Amino acid sequence: MTLAFIPSPSHGVVYLGPVPLRGYAFCIIIGVFVAVWLGNKRWIARGGRSGTVADIAVWAVPFGLVGGRLYHVITDYELYFSEGRDWVDAFKIWEGGLGIWGAIALGAVGAWIGCRRRGIPLPAYADAIAPGIAIAQAVGRWGNWFNQELYGRPTDLPWALKITSSADGRVPGTYHPTFLYESLWCIGVALLVIWADRRFKLGHGRAFALYVAAYCVGRFWIEYMRVDDAHHILGLRLNDWTAMGVFLLAVIYIVISTKIRPGREAIVEPDVGDDAKDTAKGDDADAADAKDKAADEVAAEAESNETAEADSGSADEAKAEVGAEDTSDKDEANGESGAAKAGKS
Repeated sequence: MTLAFIPSPSHGVVYLGPVPLRGYAFCIIIGVFVAVWLGNKRWIARGGRSGTVADIAVWAVPFGLVGGRLYHVITDYELYFSEGRDWVDAFKIWEGGLGIWGAIALGAVGAWIGCRRRGIPLPAYADAIAPGIAIAQAVGRWGNWFNQELYGRPTDLPWALKITSSADGRVPGTYHPTFLYESLWCIGVALLVIWADRRFKLGHGRAFALYVAAYCVGRFWIEYMRVDDAHHILGLRLNDWTAMGVFLLAVIYIVISTKIRPGREAIVEPDVGDDAKDTAKGDDADAADAKDKAADEVAAEAESNETAEADSGSADEAKAEVGAEDTSDKDEANGESGAAKAGKS
């Protein structure tokens, strides 16, 4: 007997008049906003300009949504193209069904286009948004809770998830809340990437590769617990094989990138770097102008002093000439007086 459990919502959609407000869509949207917000703060800290992350996200997010949906539809095509199914449901993304592998792959294509238009290196952008993507996944996983989907094996643990829906072959009962496990794991991945990036100054895409590798580790064991229908290869679910393959690629990238391009990018946004250089040049020019002005003032003061000294010398010479003339006049006067006296004698 289960004494405690996590209840499932009775409805995954609430209608505001004729407008449906779907919990799954809300979780995706909130996750995107959190990813852009955190990515923007990290981008600015790396030396980028505010708003750049959002501008590139305009390309990355739509590509990611399309990629995630394509991966889901391709790997679970029976849900849409088998007998008795309606292929139009493949476009109903609000009913759930996004494959993270396709979302990251095609989202990277969109990000590459946005980065190329701005002259920004894609690896630097990926490093900035990596923790935000992990948190967006953590928030987005709660959309599965609203839809009562992607749960694990039956359990009577206190944190078991109670499924009440019987649609699409579901069996009401209590199961492992794999959506919650993955949500918590993604938060841990985000914190790991932030810590490692600060500790080791990760650059050239290595922070993003760490996020990918760490996520794959958690996704492997969580995927192994799920009981929803999936393709199996050698006894393992397709997503388990995908997680192992992507994990190896991420680790190989980290090792090779560290050897080829150690350290971190000095400039992540060229325009910002050019502005800094122009500012520095302007400061140098102002300093040079100040020095020239000071030198001109010193020269002017020296010239003024020389002029004053010259005027003083001229005045002294004039006084001397006047004194000499006075002495000469006195001598002449004395001579005349002496001559007069001698005549009288």
